[in-house]
Amino acid sequence: MVSSSPSPSFPSFLHDSQIKHDVQAEEKKHDLFISFRGKDTGRCFVPHLRKELLQKKIKPYVDEDLKRGAKISSSLRRAIQESQISVVIFSKSYASSAWCLNELEQIIECKNVNKQIVLPVFYDIDPSSVRHQRGAYEEAFARHELKFKGNDLKVQNWKSALKNAADLAGYVSSHFK
Repeated sequence: MVSSSPSPSFPSFLHDSQIKHDVQAEEKKHDLFISFRGKDTGRCFVPHLRKELLQKKIKPYVDEDLKRGAKISSSLRRAIQESQISVVIFSKSYASSAWCLNELEQIIECKNVNKQIVLPVFYDIDPSSVRHQRGAYEEAFARHELKFKGNDLKVQNWKSALKNAADLAGYVSSHFK
């Protein structure tokens, strides 16, 4: 279900008039929340995306200053809930992070309950690997299942949230100019 338009400019969704309309439709503290795995995209992709968003007068929330932990913080949960749109940047090690998966679970809940817009970006990873949890994603979930033995529901919720997000029409980084 990935957008198959030929070579959109980086990042093409910033030019989408629907996003600008939705962001302006209701005043929120943050227009857009960005979920990403810092070690994959925190220094190369996310800073460029953030700069482009700010130039378009779109206020992104990037959690780079928050302390990492196993549980999603209340301030982060609030930031997700207060955003009109969430951009989920799937990368090779995204699923290895319980923090990222907790964010994603909250994002999908906001999509289902609050009709939040969710835009997946597949950064240097095939969307089908994410959708079907193969390769690095399969390995990550095997580790999570061992680590969270006895809490099968948590891992199952993460898998469900991941599939839900990966099934949405999104953007593939190899298509960016």
